Amino acid sequence: MGKDVIVACDFASAEQTFAFLDKFTGRKPFVKIGMELYYAEGPSIVREIKARGHKIFLDLKLHDIPNTVKKAMAVLRNLDVDITNLHAAGTTAMMKGALEGLTREDGTRPLLIAVTQLTSTDQEALERDILIKEPMDQVVMHYAQTAKNAGLDGIVCSPLEAGKVHDRCGQNFLTITPGVRFADGDIGDQKRVMTPAQAKEIGSDYIVVGRPITAASDPVAAYERCVAEFCD
Repeated sequence: MGKDVIVACDFASAEQTFAFLDKFTGRKPFVKIGMELYYAEGPSIVREIKARGHKIFLDLKLHDIPNTVKKAMAVLRNLDVDITNLHAAGTTAMMKGALEGLTREDGTRPLLIAVTQLTSTDQEALERDILIKEPMDQVVMHYAQTAKNAGLDGIVCSPLEAGKVHDRCGQNFLTITPGVRFADGDIGDQKRVMTPAQAKEIGSDYIVVGRPITAASDPVAAYERCVAEFCD
């Protein structure tokens, strides 16, 4: 898969989700299904969106003991998603267990991505709340290297760190970057943000865009603007 814009479908119901997706009569966007929608509608929402021809990033951020995550991934692998994720902070053993559970009998599996630090976390919160004193860049790089060593395909990170991750872990190690906003938009509760064009320039492989598209007066036009700035 090449560069792509992933639309965060952070809706509370299938009805709201399909009302949004029905607007896209041409190009079908790659969509992210997060906790809110998945917990509201369950696995059926994944199957329905997949049947409509969308690629899916299932964003559940698993983090538990290795055996629990392995068993959960063994269930999720049957949903035919394209990407799923977990927290790198869950340790190498957890990440390896996840890979084992996610891999189907024929050897295929979705891409598995690790979350490093959430884009809502800044240096102050890192030190005050998580008791990590190292600089954010250093923390993200360490988590990225740990994820690569465990066999994962890439990480979720701020676009501010994407280029450095590629320098450290190689160009084939994927970077999925939320916290992307248009230059003339509201950054909301994100702390570390960048525009689609800047994310492209710095080397992000995928950008995840939510409210700048889903809350736009013309979501299809906003999506196409993102694609033009990031992919073309």
